Amino acid sequence: MSGRLVRALGVTALVFAGCFAVVLGVLVFGEPGVPSLGGNRVALVEVEGVIVDSDRVVRELDDYGEDPSVRAIVVRIQSPGGVVGPTQEIYDTILRIRNQGKPVVASMGSVAASGGYYLAAAATRIVANPGTLTGSIGVIMQLAEIEGLLKKVGVRYEVIKAGKFKDSASFARPMTPDERALLQAVLDDMHDQFITAIAEGRGLGKERVRALADGRVYSGRMAKQLGLVDALGGLDEAIRLAGELGGVPGRPRVVRPRRTWRLLDLADLAGGQSALTWLRSLGWSGAGLPALPSFGSAKLPLYLLD
Repeated sequence: MSGRLVRALGVTALVFAGCFAVVLGVLVFGEPGVPSLGGNRVALVEVEGVIVDSDRVVRELDDYGEDPSVRAIVVRIQSPGGVVGPTQEIYDTILRIRNQGKPVVASMGSVAASGGYYLAAAATRIVANPGTLTGSIGVIMQLAEIEGLLKKVGVRYEVIKAGKFKDSASFARPMTPDERALLQAVLDDMHDQFITAIAEGRGLGKERVRALADGRVYSGRMAKQLGLVDALGGLDEAIRLAGELGGVPGRPRVVRPRRTWRLLDLADLAGGQSALTWLRSLGWSGAGLPALPSFGSAKLPLYLLD
């Protein structure tokens, strides 16, 4: 056998060995939604910052909830809260996975308040640091009224409307008593939904939760004494607890979703400024991207925020 043939066979063997290693790695360590040979895995899903969108978190939770090789999920929460709708979507997803029999453990970081606690209440167990800031069970709507300023600068604001309450909370005039009563009723209903979600998720009486739901912030230790969290500890303790609840022998292997970095993400990290502002400074008009949510332009910014 010639040396050239031997080398060719050796290269072919290495290629096949490499392909086999890649396939085996996927089967053992896996990706979300891909069946895996390893069954002692705990998935980690992160919720960070103000909650204005639920798509990524719900998608990751759904993937891990359907993956039979993932025995339990840890949701790491570092959030002061956010918009009501996306918060409820994440809560519902966590509760559905929990009710299907897969344990979900909420791990609170430095802050998991208001909407951040709303999410945690759906979990099988909640673990908080003693100094975690949590609670803040309430709903808030903040509105500016600048009629006096507009008059000083000579600006007159005209409104044409069909519907008595269509321009409720206008910044150009004081709020009427009827408008205030209307908006207060909306907030009261949202608050009641918040209280009900916590009562159902934590297995507490609704009136007991209502007594704690006056908007105040609790430390993690205070929250444990009040029955709002189950244990004190960090992320490692939450992962170990998730493994125990999922029947994982020994220390579980933690899996995280693979993230795809975009140009806008890198620009935010590098410059400390809005990625869109950075791109526009280079002459880009913004064509091709969907409109981004903005609290500044929202008519009625209703949110669960500490």
